[in-house]
Amino acid sequence: MLVEFSVANFRSFKDMQTLSMVAAPVTSKKGYKSVDSENTIVVSDKLKLLRSKAIYGANASGKSNLVRAIFAMVMIVRRSVKDEKVIDNFIEPFALSTETEQVPSFFQLIFIHNNVQYRYGFEIQQDRIASEWLFGVPKRTEVPYFIREGMGVTVNERVFREAKKFENLSQKGDNEIFRLNSLFLTSVAALGGKFANIISNYIKEIGILSGLFAPEIKDLIKEIISDSQNETEKKRILDFLQDADIGIEDFGLLEKNEEELSRELPDELRDLFKAGKFAFPASFYSKRSKYNANHEKINDVKGDFDEWESEGTKKLFYLSPLLIDAFDKGEILFIDEFDARLHPRLTRKIVSLFNSSNINKNNAQLIFVTHDTGLLKAELFRRDQICFVEKDRFGASSLRTLIEFRGVRNDASFEKEYLEGKYGAVPFLGDFGTTFQN
Repeated sequence: MLVEFSVANFRSFKDMQTLSMVAAPVTSKKGYKSVDSENTIVVSDKLKLLRSKAIYGANASGKSNLVRAIFAMVMIVRRSVKDEKVIDNFIEPFALSTETEQVPSFFQLIFIHNNVQYRYGFEIQQDRIASEWLFGVPKRTEVPYFIREGMGVTVNERVFREAKKFENLSQKGDNEIFRLNSLFLTSVAALGGKFANIISNYIKEIGILSGLFAPEIKDLIKEIISDSQNETEKKRILDFLQDADIGIEDFGLLEKNEEELSRELPDELRDLFKAGKFAFPASFYSKRSKYNANHEKINDVKGDFDEWESEGTKKLFYLSPLLIDAFDKGEILFIDEFDARLHPRLTRKIVSLFNSSNINKNNAQLIFVTHDTGLLKAELFRRDQICFVEKDRFGASSLRTLIEFRGVRNDASFEKEYLEGKYGAVPFLGDFGTTFQN
């Protein structure tokens, strides 16, 4: 379970910003007391976590950059051992201030796994891992598992014995795994460290959905379809699509002649394809029934999913395995532009599933970016579940939760007050007259 995520010096986030999933000591308005029990996870007498969090803000305020930040962290954990360019591809320091030019980009997660709270993070500067750390609370107090500065690593043998033998090897920095641009945690995992695998895999499995990230999800769906033993999982995706009332009766893997397709590729990609280093993303078909004039079914019609289906249907399709995994495994799921292309009743239903102790039995968590003010209701969210992103006149984004605003009662009309600008995080519009008047 996610406790908090912090980021600094990344895209529009100049100073340290923290997305907290810790439930505040507040209560909902009379008549909505069930929101307090349903929307929170009781970890201990002293800690409750939120099942979901909604992120609002004006266009270009930095909302999507928060999703990009967690995505960058997850991708570096996934790929730093194998891909020496992963840092170049995903790290973009704040560019609008001289103050950040010599400051590393900072990423940190605090999470609970197997009833133990961990704090893992790293700093990146000039395409190198400047520092990295893992702390945990196996008993009552937080202890270090390892601390890294540059290529120097100090391992706490008492709690991270499997990494002790790599302590000195990492300082040499002259091998394929322990490098200036690879993480120590995932390097130990790559060399068979069981505990390192547990921690790194937990981070790797954080689900993220944005329009930019569909290829990996396509591969996941392809794997489900291709596994003859996995008919149940395919049926669950189909059931989800049918419950969403979009009319699809079946779907499957669309076979394509890749050799023929490769002829249309640029020379560089064609060479990579022939060498087995480039693969076409998976393609799918969807199936519907065809009827005659008497409304009698005469046959089935199949079409290329990406060409035939609407953008909303495609989004639901790619979202479905992430939702199933989240509920099955109690995973964390980030969604950018959650409401884009989806009907408000559908987004509200998905949110309600996460905020349900009966459905969400494994304590999955949903963090989503949205403009749908229809969700700003006291019957849906507590005040600590509503977060705003605002950008100052110097281009730096900051996060504030509704609970931080003084004078906001639990029976306030959150939607009305937000649109009136009482919480900030809204655009201040001109009259556009000079643009459209001759």
